Amino acid sequence: MHLSVSIVLHNSPQELLQRVLQSLLRSARVAAASGCVNHVTVEVVDNSSDVACRQRGRLAISGWPQEDFFRVCYRALPANCGFGAGHNSVIPALDSDFHLVLNPDAELAEDALSIGLSSLADDSGIALVSPKVSGDDGRQEFLCKRYPSVFALLLRAFAPRLIRRLFRKRLCRYEMRDVCIGDQETDILLASGCFMLVRTAALHAVGGFNDNYFLYFEDFDLSLRLGSQGRLVFNPAMQIIHHGGYAASKGWQHVKYFIKSGITFFNQHGWRWI
Repeated sequence: MHLSVSIVLHNSPQELLQRVLQSLLRSARVAAASGCVNHVTVEVVDNSSDVACRQRGRLAISGWPQEDFFRVCYRALPANCGFGAGHNSVIPALDSDFHLVLNPDAELAEDALSIGLSSLADDSGIALVSPKVSGDDGRQEFLCKRYPSVFALLLRAFAPRLIRRLFRKRLCRYEMRDVCIGDQETDILLASGCFMLVRTAALHAVGGFNDNYFLYFEDFDLSLRLGSQGRLVFNPAMQIIHHGGYAASKGWQHVKYFIKSGITFFNQHGWRWI
């Protein structure tokens, strides 16, 4: 059983990337011991605009011990065409059984891969498995979503805390807190791109990510298209730690990406205002 992994960098902290790769290796070894996988290839795709950052990334990956079971490769793209395009530089050539789209800020629990790969192997009707996600503070992040409205997105991304409290029930429903708070598997509509464990055949069938999304909403778009290939399942037994953040906390450039990609998403899949 072959698992491929793609990780897209953009001026990403090298120390955190090393922690993520170490967690991936530990989880892969546990999965191998349980018979879920016997070969893992990791493609680290560098979209970094900073030359020094690229050099550090290349050196860090070149220092990784290469073995038949677990191999890490580095490739630098000539230009930054976006998150989805970075993963798409890998996806068409995949010959794996399963593929993991992984953020460079998402650390895996030791049993994460064995749980997720077992789910995919045991049920051919599942196209994607999404994990339970915790932040740095240990609290659960609700990254699986129902179909968004413009109002919910603006509230969640940009509204002050007091305003979000006034619309707490609406936001909780959008974030699927009513079903993702427990320990039961549940079908979902939209998964987060920080960790998408997918059947490779399903990923090929829908053509991977849509390059029209530079950043943000590419995971929502992919989720909706993967839904034509099988079920998308939230499995709370499969767990990761996510060290990310929201668009509004990353500066105005990210806010512009968020708005532009949101318009692209609604134009493609249908507008919902409230």
